[in-house]
Amino acid sequence: MNAYRPEGIDDAFTEDGAAPQRTSKGSGELPALGVVGWIRWGWRQLTSMRVALLLLMLLAVAAVPGSTIPQRPQDPSKVVEFFDKNPDVAPWLDKLQMFDVYGSVWFSAIYLLLFVSLVGCILPRAKVHWVALRARPPRTPRRLGRYPAQGARTYAAEYTPDQVAEAAAAHLRGRGPLPRFRVERGTETSPGVRAPEGEPGPVHVVAAERGYLRETGNILFHLALVGLLISVGLGQAFQYRGQAIVVQGRGFANSVSAYDTFAKGPWFREESLPPFTMVLDEFTSTFTDDPVPVAKDFTAFVSVTDPAGTRPETVKVNHPLKIEGAKVYLQGNGYAPRLTVKDADGNVTFAGTVPFIPEDQVYTSRGVVKVPDVVTGEQIGLVGYLLPTAQLTAQGVRSLHPGLLNPVVVLTVWTGDLGLDDGVPQNVYELETKDMTQARTSDGEPVTLMLTPGQTLDLPDGLGTLTLEDIPRFVALDLRHDPALTWIAIFAFSAIGGLMLSLFTPRRRVWLRVSTRSDADGTARTVVETAGLARTDDAGLQPEVDALLAYLDAHDPAPDTRPTTDDPGDTP
Repeated sequence: MNAYRPEGIDDAFTEDGAAPQRTSKGSGELPALGVVGWIRWGWRQLTSMRVALLLLMLLAVAAVPGSTIPQRPQDPSKVVEFFDKNPDVAPWLDKLQMFDVYGSVWFSAIYLLLFVSLVGCILPRAKVHWVALRARPPRTPRRLGRYPAQGARTYAAEYTPDQVAEAAAAHLRGRGPLPRFRVERGTETSPGVRAPEGEPGPVHVVAAERGYLRETGNILFHLALVGLLISVGLGQAFQYRGQAIVVQGRGFANSVSAYDTFAKGPWFREESLPPFTMVLDEFTSTFTDDPVPVAKDFTAFVSVTDPAGTRPETVKVNHPLKIEGAKVYLQGNGYAPRLTVKDADGNVTFAGTVPFIPEDQVYTSRGVVKVPDVVTGEQIGLVGYLLPTAQLTAQGVRSLHPGLLNPVVVLTVWTGDLGLDDGVPQNVYELETKDMTQARTSDGEPVTLMLTPGQTLDLPDGLGTLTLEDIPRFVALDLRHDPALTWIAIFAFSAIGGLMLSLFTPRRRVWLRVSTRSDADGTARTVVETAGLARTDDAGLQPEVDALLAYLDAHDPAPDTRPTTDDPGDTP
C-alpha cells in the first residue's frame, strides 16, 4: 500500500512483517472532562479545519439576505417601500436585523468566529511545519523492496559506493538556487547496525525528501484568507462611495451633501474627503451606423479644481479618473431636458433640468417632473418620455437613433397631492399617483403634450404653461474609495499562489543504499538499491526513481565493465 510513514516503513512492522500488537492499559470508565476539559474540547473543535470550512460556508449563506432584501444603509427608501408592501413580515425581519445584514450582530459573530478559527488552525500547523523544515529526512530503511517505486543497479568496483552516493545526492539536490530534495548522506557500519550478509565494509545510504512547499503553500493559503478577512473588514470600515448625476455645464463639490446617494463605513470621517470640485464641460458619444445603433465610445470632459489648481481631465468607461486615492467612474449617461413651468399668472413655479433615464439602445428615456411649489391650485406632476430621434407612426411615436436628430418630449399631466410632505422618502424617477388625478380631454382621453426644443405649450385646465428650453446631456458619476483594495489584491493572489503550491507540489521520499558485494566468482561489485514513497498516489514517483538510476548510469566511470544484470539478490 502506498502509505506514508514519517520514520520509514520498517518502524511500523516487526521483524517477521506482522503488525505489532498493542494492548490497552485499562478499560475503566472515562474521567469527567470538567470545565477546563470542555473549554479545551471547544477550542479544538473551533480551530479544526472542518469547523473553519463550515463557518466559511455559513458566512456565504448569511450574506444571501443582504443581496435579496433591501438594506437600510444603501437604500432607505427601498426599506420603507418594503415595509409598506409587507407590513406583517417587515417588523420581524427588522428584529432579526435583516435590513442591515452586514452590520448585524449575528453576521459579525460568524465573521469573528471564522477569523479566530483560521488563526487557531494556522498557528499550530505553522509550528509543526517549522519543526519539520528544520528536521532531517527520515533514515533509510533496510528493506527497500517493500516500497511502491523501486529500482536497482550493479556496477563494477571502479564505481565506488562513495562516488555513487555523492552522484545520487548531487542529482537529488539539483542545480537550481533551491534544492529539489533535502538530502542526508551517511553510512551504516557494523557497530550498532546489523549489516546484511555479504556486505563487507560500510553501507552508504542517502535519504532525500521533498514537498515541504506543499504545506508551506497550505499555510500561505490560510494566512492569505486571514489577510483577506482583515482587509475586507478594515476596507468596509473606512470606505466611502458616492453617486452624483451631473448635467453638462454644471458640477459638484466633493462633500457628502453634494451626492445624490452616499454610503460610508462606520469609521469614515467626513473631513477625510479630498477637497476638489468637478465640472462637466462636455460629453461625447459615438454609435455605430447599424439599424439598431450600438455604443462605441463615451467620454466625459471635466474640469477638476483642487488645492493644486484647475486642470482638464477625461472620464471614460472602464477608465476611471483617480483623485486623491479615490476613483471616479463613468456609470451612465443620458439626456436632461431643461423645462420651465409657469402658473396661470405667469409665475415661474419650476425651472431646471430633469434627468430622463434611458430604457433602450436608442435612448428612449423616461422621466418625471414634480412641481410642488405652486402659488395657486393643486400640485402638478408630469410623466413622459424623451425620444432623441422621433418618428411618428400609426402605432405612436418611437425613437430611431440615440442622437438628438429630431428630439421630442412626450408628457402626460397629473394634478393633486405629490405626497412630498408626508415625510416618506420617494423615488425621484417615480410619480406617486394614488392622491392625484390625470388630466383628460373632453373625450376622456389622457392629455398628451409633445414638445420640441424651444417650444411652449399651455397646460390643461388653465394650469399655466410648459416650455422645453433645450436638452443638455448628463452623466452619472460614481466615486469610490476603499483603502484596502491593494491589500485585497495582494492577499487574493497570495491565496491563489498558496493553493497552487499545495495542489501541485508532490510530497516524495527517496532512499538509496550502496554497498560492495562479491559475486559467485569472487569479483567485487558495487550494488545500488533505491526506492521511493509518496504520501498519495503519485504517477511521477517511479519516473523519479528511474531518473536517479539513469543519472547514476551516466556518471559510471567504467560503463563497459558493468555487469549485465541489476539484480542485487535477496537481503535478509
